[in-house]
Amino acid sequence: MNIRFLGHAAFQITINGKKLIIDPFISANPNASNIKVDTLEADYILITHGHGDHIADVETIAKRTGAKIISNYEIVEWFGKKDLEGYPLNHGGKIKLDFGTIKYVNAVHTSSFPDGSYAGQPGGFVIWDESECLYFAGDTALTMDMKLIPMTCPKLTTAILPIGDNFTMGYEDAIIASDFIECEKIIPCHFDTMDIISVDKEVVKTAFNEKGKDIYFLEIGESIETN
Repeated sequence: MNIRFLGHAAFQITINGKKLIIDPFISANPNASNIKVDTLEADYILITHGHGDHIADVETIAKRTGAKIISNYEIVEWFGKKDLEGYPLNHGGKIKLDFGTIKYVNAVHTSSFPDGSYAGQPGGFVIWDESECLYFAGDTALTMDMKLIPMTCPKLTTAILPIGDNFTMGYEDAIIASDFIECEKIIPCHFDTMDIISVDKEVVKTAFNEKGKDIYFLEIGESIETN
């Protein structure tokens, strides 16, 4: 599995020859000016919730690539009115696709579309094939529901967790989350896009390392192989 950071909470995941883009907020993010949206390849677009900093480039990418949208029912329906195809899920549900399995899991946050309409309940994704399993938490607080993931999914090999605080859990709670999900390899997201969610990376690294966790801060555009 290859994980490429596209800035904020946006990632491109390559798994078994398929490309998944998660929460594309790129063209409106000045920190991601090195990422050209019109060159991104996608077979699927995964959306955790409806906020603008997670869906800004969904329509542009989906119309150009034909990527199918995977999210909750309300989000898939909303984009369906824009003639975009998708697979609706809800919490606890999973779907087997041509690259592996996706399960939609709980997140504690809010969710509405930029026009103010209801975007369903927010969520995260667990993505796996026969050899690897990734948890993408989405925007969330620390929640006891995270303890269900090791009980209901294959053993996690990597997790992407928000650490910026204020709108999501901070790094201290993310460390606890990594224990709940029983994962030692963490990629942070949702930090430094704006001052209010800025972090001291060295402080964060030290805190995770002291708990025996490996944390990988990716530069925007940088990729990591997880196998």
